[in-house]
Amino acid sequence: MDKTKRYSDYNTYLRQLFGQRVQKISIDAGLSCPNRDGLLSRKGCIYCNSKGSGSGMFARGVSIKEQIKSGKIGMIKKYKAKKFLAYFQSFTNTYTTCEHMKQMFDEALSCDGMVGMAIGTRPDCIDAQKLDLIESYTKNYLVWLEYGLQSVHDATLKIINRGHGFKEFSKAVRLTRGRGINICTHVILGLPGEDKKMMRETAKILAGSGINGIKIHLLYVIKGTVLDKMWKNGDYIPMEQDEYVNMVCDFLELLPKEIIIQRITGDPHSDELRVPMWAARYRETFNMIQHTFEKRDSFQGIRYKG
Repeated sequence: MDKTKRYSDYNTYLRQLFGQRVQKISIDAGLSCPNRDGLLSRKGCIYCNSKGSGSGMFARGVSIKEQIKSGKIGMIKKYKAKKFLAYFQSFTNTYTTCEHMKQMFDEALSCDGMVGMAIGTRPDCIDAQKLDLIESYTKNYLVWLEYGLQSVHDATLKIINRGHGFKEFSKAVRLTRGRGINICTHVILGLPGEDKKMMRETAKILAGSGINGIKIHLLYVIKGTVLDKMWKNGDYIPMEQDEYVNMVCDFLELLPKEIIIQRITGDPHSDELRVPMWAARYRETFNMIQHTFEKRDSFQGIRYKG
């Protein structure tokens, strides 16, 4: 754990593994999502827009190799990075055949300087065969499988139209553990209907679930989403910055220090953001979290009960 940050941050973790800075390069592989293509729903999660956190580059004819090549230019210039992780970010990156997955992964990892990959997906879009394929890469690469969960509460998952419950997440984690695949879980703070107790309960349950990492996101409103309509109708009120900062600290205090914190807030595109506008001030929120930990004289794991 980096004592200056008071939590186990991802950059420090990567430096310890590889002896230098490692940068993620986001990839749009052109896949879809069962919550958008009609298998489960065509509406998607209430906070998700038609881009699905993607760039749309694949649809514009930009190959995975070309995306990595252009992504590396900025990373080398800004960070002097020489090692990279391929991050399959947009939509659901195991929602396809094993053959297609292998083509995607092989194309990305064939690029110079690639030391591993992170695969964003849903817990209801994984099975033993797909995990066998992903596991095969762990012999030579660092592999993270990122499961979107958002909350452990099924009532909340229904409200946000997630399309699966906590049971599917638990099953996916059981299938994934013991394969050399690192498991990262995405959670969102400030979801409709959730109070502080419910958010802390998510932290407590995930703390003992056997996962290796967590990404914590703020629920912000993106233009054109179902959540946007809810906000306009007065059915959703976003968290205040101080409220979010204190909740992040509460959340981290309940997690064991072994869990790697890959993200502590969201990073919305300013042209898409509706509210809260403070969500665009990532550095400010990050510094407030640091300051709050220092003021509390606290750190990740201080309230963890294993």
